Amino acid sequence: MYYSSGNYEAFARPEKPEGVDHKSAYLIGSGLASLAAACFLVRDAQMPGAHIHVLEKNPIPGGALDGDQFTNVGYVMRGGREMDNHFECMWDLFKSIPSIETEDVSILDEYYWLNKKDPNFSLCRATEKRGQDAHTENKFNLSDKGSMEIMKLFMTPDEKLANVKMTELFDDEVFNTNFWMYWRTMFAFKDDQSALEMKRYMQRFIHHIGGLPDFTALRFTKYNQYESMVLPMVKYLTERGVQFHYNTEVTNVIFDHNGSKKIAKTIELRSEGKTDNIDLTEDDFVFYINGSNVENSTYGSQTKASGMDGEIHEGGTFDLWRKIAKQDPAFGHPDKFCMDPEDSNWVSATVNTLDGRIIPYIQKICKRDPLSGKVVTGGIVTVKDSSWLLSWTINRQPQYRNQPKGQVLIWLYGMFSDRPGDFIKKSMRECTGMEICEEWLYHLGVPEDQIEEMARTSANTVPVMMPFASAYFQPREEGDRPNVVPEGSVNFAFIGNFAETPRDTVFTTEYSIRTAMEAVYTLLNVDRGVPEVWGSVYDVRDLLDSTVALRDGKSLTDMQLGFKEKIALKEALKKINGTEVEKLLKEHGII
Repeated sequence: MYYSSGNYEAFARPEKPEGVDHKSAYLIGSGLASLAAACFLVRDAQMPGAHIHVLEKNPIPGGALDGDQFTNVGYVMRGGREMDNHFECMWDLFKSIPSIETEDVSILDEYYWLNKKDPNFSLCRATEKRGQDAHTENKFNLSDKGSMEIMKLFMTPDEKLANVKMTELFDDEVFNTNFWMYWRTMFAFKDDQSALEMKRYMQRFIHHIGGLPDFTALRFTKYNQYESMVLPMVKYLTERGVQFHYNTEVTNVIFDHNGSKKIAKTIELRSEGKTDNIDLTEDDFVFYINGSNVENSTYGSQTKASGMDGEIHEGGTFDLWRKIAKQDPAFGHPDKFCMDPEDSNWVSATVNTLDGRIIPYIQKICKRDPLSGKVVTGGIVTVKDSSWLLSWTINRQPQYRNQPKGQVLIWLYGMFSDRPGDFIKKSMRECTGMEICEEWLYHLGVPEDQIEEMARTSANTVPVMMPFASAYFQPREEGDRPNVVPEGSVNFAFIGNFAETPRDTVFTTEYSIRTAMEAVYTLLNVDRGVPEVWGSVYDVRDLLDSTVALRDGKSLTDMQLGFKEKIALKEALKKINGTEVEKLLKEHGII
């Protein structure tokens, strides 16, 4: 496997790998990474679909990319993912997946046209004082000291950030700014989580720093991501003969160590109440999504709280990863991510409006008609003074194809599920859906004497607790996440957001798809380049633009410098006077 850039390889089709007709694949889990791996096996490795088996413990596919409607409970979206124009592996895949709505149109075409016609941006990023615009004015409000703390992190080598928390590098000069409010609510970072992941994010999305305050950097699917992404992929795969085995729980994978070679020899599983084994040869490839941020999700309802279950249960994905990791140190350290659910959890909720009473309060804040079919909030609206640190968003409506006309679906989440609310004096995890809705309505500015009745009769709210929602961001070091294809592995790969691939960022759809592509191309010897992570961190123009953006448009010459620094800057500017360097710095607002 190797990385490439440009459109030469992007448009190329690889030759059929030798002997692939006699090979098979088993994919553990049916999340995005597995579905993507199956697609790459079919499209690029050209493996017969009937030789590909997806083993899923649940009755439906999709993993964390869900969009459910539970009988007698209501619509549920556990989460949503933002996407950008430089998800290179994702767009490489979706150019080949047909739309399930429009003939002769790909998912990429569909997505591209939608976001061109209806570009994303926010008109209100944050509120305070019960629905009043917080007037962040698209500013980061970083001091020179805070900017330097961020710059220091940006320049620190990865090995020096092993197990380092952001609280060890940042102080109130960063934490008490709009920058941090934007950052932690958009990406779900907590103060004591991984500085290494923070650095990765900054470098990965340096080209979008300027679009962070108003979400102009983001793009979204038309419907919930289960309907927009999962269903088209499953249809593509089933039409090509790929075998889906639901209600099938993999309990272990047994490895044989033959010298330097690591060979998956047996898959142990349980299906329909019976145990079984799948014996493997070196021509039988195993792709495993190790870990999950939606493991142990517990669902509430309008009248029931979600509660919380942070235990590791037999048969769960972390339990399976533990069993596999015991067999070789190269298989990672799952306990680094799953042993502190009090730090990694958050609660989300889906609010379904049942009439028009709540909509005017929404419209006042987002300044758009939620029923227009176009962009509504343009991303999350964060309630700055919420004790839960509540954020909420409304994507284009309808979010479900069968959604009743005139109803709106709102997704919200709180980063601090253990704190009492500001209106409902209970923790978010202890609240029913109706009580969570009451707290949200309070922060929308609904008169207090109308809140209870409106939450009860004008909405249906379903909460979900996810104990490991931000487990990806737990402090870590090299080796905690296993390499996609561990050294010496002959027929086994880790895929998904708990596997390790250079430079890309976890908690994204791109990361899932990238690890899948790398795994397939490596194990099947597909002779085509994997698109490298977009190289904006190496583009001086993006670096200059982001520097100015972080300082709210202020140039380098506006910095508060000491006498010696001022003299040094003056001399440096003299040396570049009349050069291309001076021209570049002026064009990008540095001087």
